[in-house]
Amino acid sequence: MLPYVRTDLFSAVLKDFAEHFGVGQDKRIVLPLDQAGWHMSDQLEVPEGIHLVPMPPYSPELQPAKRLWPLVNKVLANQAFESIRSVEELVCQRCQRLLHQPRNLLQRLAQSAHSQKPMHHGLVSANQGWNSEALS
Repeated sequence: MLPYVRTDLFSAVLKDFAEHFGVGQDKRIVLPLDQAGWHMSDQLEVPEGIHLVPMPPYSPELQPAKRLWPLVNKVLANQAFESIRSVEELVCQRCQRLLHQPRNLLQRLAQSAHSQKPMHHGLVSANQGWNSEALS
C-alpha cells in the first residue's frame, strides 16, 4: 500500500506491474482507469504494452476493481482501530488472503456492471431539484 498518490508513484506501480506480468511488445494490457490526476498526467511513464483507457467521469461502477471493495471492506466493518496503521495492516492481510482465492475474485470481477446497484453521485437530478437518495 502506498501512503499517498502521486504520478511518480503510479509510474513505479505500472513499471512493477509490467515487469511482474511480462508486459511488452508481445503481451499487451488494456487498463481502464478513472481520470484521477495522477492517472492522466503528461508526466506519467507508461511501460510498453500497457494501454491506459480513461473511463467517463463520475462512473466508478464501470471500474471492475470497485466490485472487489466489498470483499476487502468486510473485515473492517463494525470495528474501532487504534491507528491508521492498524487499518492498513488489516487491509493488506485481507488483500493477501484474497490473492489466494482467484475463483472468488474472478467471479466478482466477471459480474456485469449492469447487475450492480447504480451508484448515485450527483445531488441534483434533472428537473427534480435535490436528489434525496444521493444524500442517504
